[in-house]
Amino acid sequence: MFSRKTRCSLSYVTHSSLAQDIAAGSPVRLQAVSAEGQPEVTPALEELYRGFERELLVPLWTEIGDLMPVHPRSRAVPHVWRWQTLRQLADRAGELVPVGRGGERRAIALANPSLGGRPFASPTLWAAIQYLMPGEDAPEHRHTQHAFRFVVEGSGVWTVVGGDPVPMNRGDFLPQAGWNWHAHHNATSAPMAWIDGLDIPFQYLTEAQFFEFGRDEISEAERTTPARSRSERLWGHPGLRPLSAVPATPGSPLLSYKWEYTNAALTDQLLLEREGFGGTVEPGHAAVRYSNPHDGSDVLPTLRAEFHRIARGAETAPVRETGSSVYQVFDGSGVVTVGDRSWTVGRGDLFVVPSWEPFSARSESGATDSDEGALDLFRFSDAPVFEALKLDRNQKDA
Repeated sequence: MFSRKTRCSLSYVTHSSLAQDIAAGSPVRLQAVSAEGQPEVTPALEELYRGFERELLVPLWTEIGDLMPVHPRSRAVPHVWRWQTLRQLADRAGELVPVGRGGERRAIALANPSLGGRPFASPTLWAAIQYLMPGEDAPEHRHTQHAFRFVVEGSGVWTVVGGDPVPMNRGDFLPQAGWNWHAHHNATSAPMAWIDGLDIPFQYLTEAQFFEFGRDEISEAERTTPARSRSERLWGHPGLRPLSAVPATPGSPLLSYKWEYTNAALTDQLLLEREGFGGTVEPGHAAVRYSNPHDGSDVLPTLRAEFHRIARGAETAPVRETGSSVYQVFDGSGVVTVGDRSWTVGRGDLFVVPSWEPFSARSESGATDSDEGALDLFRFSDAPVFEALKLDRNQKDA
């Protein structure tokens, strides 16, 4: 008999005499162990385990500690990527790697060091630096993965979504729901870099992804450089929803969220706090969420995007959340702590917060490294997935 206090982990055959009894090619390997919560090791139990292996069966009592931990234990680990290093490598890739059919995009993904070399920042999130040379086009395609672009520096690239040229400038957030045709063109004499965020790992895990090539070249009518896209002219008026239009696809119909509006919202929150009227999520911490102007939901079905501003000298309380996040420092400097790791970060640096790892940030920004005298952080996460599945949970640590 065995105790109800089941405490165990994966067990593997280590003795050649046991391996001889395993059906050829079976990936299941079980070993009877003498431990609390485990059945008594007997020849009959060994024979039972060999039967499990032959039939590709795994008993829960050998796995419960791994499959049902007392709290989330992410396979990802906290990690930081330095923008200056990423930019230098992207510059070099721009000289060596063409953009065209085959590779499609000069995008260089962040690979979490504990995910076996896969190009995943976390088990559900993809983040990459994309780089487009002067006068260069990235060809048209579409995919079911939901995506966005966030611009930490530069301007001069237009992304063309469904035939609508959308300008990309510093601080702009550009969501694009899945299965929309899109291409990019650089209309300037300078290269440009930005970050891409997608739910590639999530769709890879759920085996739900589709991809389709589009035209090799966009039309001259699409190769224009308007200051505002058609989507902005229709949907980009704060607090006003056009009665003439209903979005045809999931996700936000607004294809660009301009920095001027984000900046103004964050500035006003901190001013209201100083005037004694509240408005911040905690002292010195202003935050906004990008939302769908059609119904107020998240901009993308599987991805949430936010912007946080932490005033100089302010520090956020440590928070744990189910699901993972990727942050990019838009401006300023400070110290971020994820789990037991802490880093000093500056403009452009990216870092990942795995599920249930406590996260906090302290602003050390000043007039020399920040336009607003604050630590500005862009964040995206998989929160909509966890909320839809009723698996969202958060906890503020003391």
